[in-house]
Formats: sequence, C-alpha cells, structure tokens
Amino acid sequence: MFAAENGLKGDPRLEAISAAIRVVPNFPKKGIMFQDITTLLLDHKAFKHTIDIFVDRYKDMQISVVAGVEARGFMFGPSIALAIGAKFVPLRKPGKLPGKVISESYELEYGHDRLEMHVDAVEPLERVIIIDDLVATGGTLSAAISLMESQGAEVVECACVIGLPEVKGQHKLKGKPLYVLVEPSGLDEFC
Repeated sequence: MFAAENGLKGDPRLEAISAAIRVVPNFPKKGIMFQDITTLLLDHKAFKHTIDIFVDRYKDMQISVVAGVEARGFMFGPSIALAIGAKFVPLRKPGKLPGKVISESYELEYGHDRLEMHVDAVEPLERVIIIDDLVATGGTLSAAISLMESQGAEVVECACVIGLPEVKGQHKLKGKPLYVLVEPSGLDEFC
C-alpha cells in the first residue's frame, strides 16, 4: 500500500521525499532508471520526513525488531528502531557477519544473492518490520521474511521508501503487507 492511499494523500512531505531522490539513467546497466537515495540523505528535512512517516506508522504497533536490508535499509532502520523503542537487526550480504549465521538465497533480475543474519538476532514471537529503500520484484524482502520466520518471529509488515506502482513481485512477499512512501521517478522515460 502506498502512503498516499493510506491517509497521506496530498501530504507535502511525500512530495519533498520524492523530489529529493535523484534518478540516474542507465545505472548500473542500460535501461535501468536508478533511484539514488543518497540525495535524500543529503536533504535533512526530506530525510526527517521519511523517518517521521515510518515512525508515525509503527510507533503503536508493538514492534520489537526493525530489520534492515543491506545496505540502504541500514540508513533508515536504526533511526526508526530508536524512535519506536525496538532493536535493529542488520540483514547482511554473505560473509559480513562474525559468528553463527543463518542465510536465505533469492533471485535478482540479473543473478542470485543471499542474505544472512545472526542466528540469535531475533526471538520467537517478536514482532518485526523489514525496511529497505526500494521494492521492485520482492525477492530480497521475501528472503528477509524467510529469515525472520525461520526463527519464529512474526513479520508484521515490509516497508520501503520507493516502490513500483504495480509492485511486480508483491505475491512473493508471502502475504505480508507492504508499505511504500513514493513511486519511482523517471520511469516514463523508458515506457
């Protein structure tokens, strides 16, 4: 569900967030309109709006874990976790975490990858939100859901700053709700 469809229609914060995201054509390969959130991070007001909207949504949902997908989920997740009184769990690429880990493989549009987390990062029945910057196919978020559920945690929702209007892979989110702030910019140039 897009934030504009959930009580935030016309909210100027969403426009500011969208305007702060730079579009880089043909990166990392031809035909891709890369949504660069580093410019959002440089705009402290738009960045604060992003965090505030997520915090407002989750502050009364008894969330105990905010899981952030490497690497851009790390930029939003810790701030949200601190504000709602939850712990932050990093979901990393292979080989980045010391100690015992569990992993989940997933498919990308151009190959395969894997997410890992510490085996003791979440407890059974903990309530989790998973955050990333963008959802396109849903493969990464589905892997994150599998990691959490393998440890007995309850994934309440997945959240992304940017999401394709049709969210092509929503069926891969294992029936979990998806909350998205804005649609990507620059797609009409390739449509």
